[in-house]
Amino acid sequence: MNTFKGHGLVLTTADEAKATRHCGDCQLCCKLLPIANVGENHQDTIDAMVLAGMAAYAEFTGMMPDFDKPAGCKCPHQKYGKGCTVYRNRPLGCRIWNCAWLGGADTQDQMRPDRSHVVIDIMPDFVTLTDKETGARNNVEVVQIWLDPKFPDAHRDPHLRAYLARRAEEGKYALIRTGPGKGFLLWAPSLSRTGRWEELHTSVKADRQHSASEIVAALGGVP
Repeated sequence: MNTFKGHGLVLTTADEAKATRHCGDCQLCCKLLPIANVGENHQDTIDAMVLAGMAAYAEFTGMMPDFDKPAGCKCPHQKYGKGCTVYRNRPLGCRIWNCAWLGGADTQDQMRPDRSHVVIDIMPDFVTLTDKETGARNNVEVVQIWLDPKFPDAHRDPHLRAYLARRAEEGKYALIRTGPGKGFLLWAPSLSRTGRWEELHTSVKADRQHSASEIVAALGGVP
């Protein structure tokens, strides 16, 4: 499977992942994830993808620019039963997006996102924790879980918890994103002081995703 490595991050295109799993009628990522128009020039990313043999320049002909869509809001180009109505012209962020279920990386026991009501993001992120006793600040890597607000307890699914417990063994926490500027940190038992699942609903800023360069700078590089 081809991958694109940029800023120390590994991205896999959805088209490659579909060799083993298919979106079918699932369009949950089109609703839950945000898209932001920050005026970035994606030419460097496109050049890297072409150089890596992942794509040809012709595939980006007619690509529309990024646009603003808040988390949890249906994409204006999403049509029920039809999917993306601008798929051939979709922006770059949509082109390189993939969910962990579709990619099949340690998600064999997971249900499709529209049935589990969560989207597991392949893009890592981080939060900064402050020790109450020492005041020391520490950046920790998190797995981003986008939660359908219509199903607020979906993060308690045993299969998802087992997945997050395995990520906790790698030292990763879980950031449950529930909407624009909303979210909470979830500790697996192996990372909590009590040996139980714990939720932190305060002092967690879930207002935006960090950029790739911010993530690498905070975590010292992501394999």
